[in-house]
Amino acid sequence: MKVVECSRDAMQGIEAFIPTADKVRYLNQLLKVGFDVIDFGSFVSPKAIPQMKDTSTVISQLELNKSSISRLLAIVANTRGAKDACSYDAISYIGFPLSISETFQRRNTNKSIPEALNELGAIRDVCSRTGKQLVVYISMGFGNPYGDPYHADLVTSFVDIVQTLGADTISLADTVGVSTPKTIHDLFTSIRTTFPKADLGVHLHSTAGSTLEKIEAAYRAGCTRLEGALRGYGGCPMADDELIGNLATEQIVNFLDSQGVNSSIDKAELARALKLADEIFPRHE
Repeated sequence: MKVVECSRDAMQGIEAFIPTADKVRYLNQLLKVGFDVIDFGSFVSPKAIPQMKDTSTVISQLELNKSSISRLLAIVANTRGAKDACSYDAISYIGFPLSISETFQRRNTNKSIPEALNELGAIRDVCSRTGKQLVVYISMGFGNPYGDPYHADLVTSFVDIVQTLGADTISLADTVGVSTPKTIHDLFTSIRTTFPKADLGVHLHSTAGSTLEKIEAAYRAGCTRLEGALRGYGGCPMADDELIGNLATEQIVNFLDSQGVNSSIDKAELARALKLADEIFPRHE
């Protein structure tokens, strides 16, 4: 089971700028916890996501050493961002959001879906040349609020396309928190059956009250890559008027413990990270 901590997603929708020193302090603590992957920052336009404008400065100050098993992931929206991210040896994964909703694709990357697919092909080439792994997020993978077409078969067709384009990992993303335990279980089971060799995960958004049941639904469906953010912070600022938070990573860890799933999480360091999150993150974002 891979546990992905999405500190970037936790931070990006916060309007008040989090000082670079605080981001560095927080990420350095996360590196001690033992997450498989840390989605730490993004190489996108600072006009679009001002909170992430210091990603290059942040990565230069991280305490990266062989004692941490965590690998870094950075989000990009175009080939230029991918080239910037791939220039850092410390970054192992490049994440690209591809939406099945035309409305959201334009809101998120200012591109149509065909244009985004062309961009994805170019990003794949950059990753191949630099030895990075490509993670593609199927955004609005459980529905959208815009009235754009949605059906499970449409998700399947997008997974097929991105596999053909060379994605190493595919994450089904519930960008606005519309999924239910049933839709999570049914969709993930269907995709996993259709693409048994694919490296599949989920990136779900949720209210606090439905977090645990969504985690369990993904786990029961055979998901082996779960993404969250400590305390459930976050949400996509490009998706809707109101942010829907991430799955709380500590609840993911607790659930896996309850199922007897071994993980590399250091509970003492996790407790320190939670305390630091409470200190750094605004209370009412």
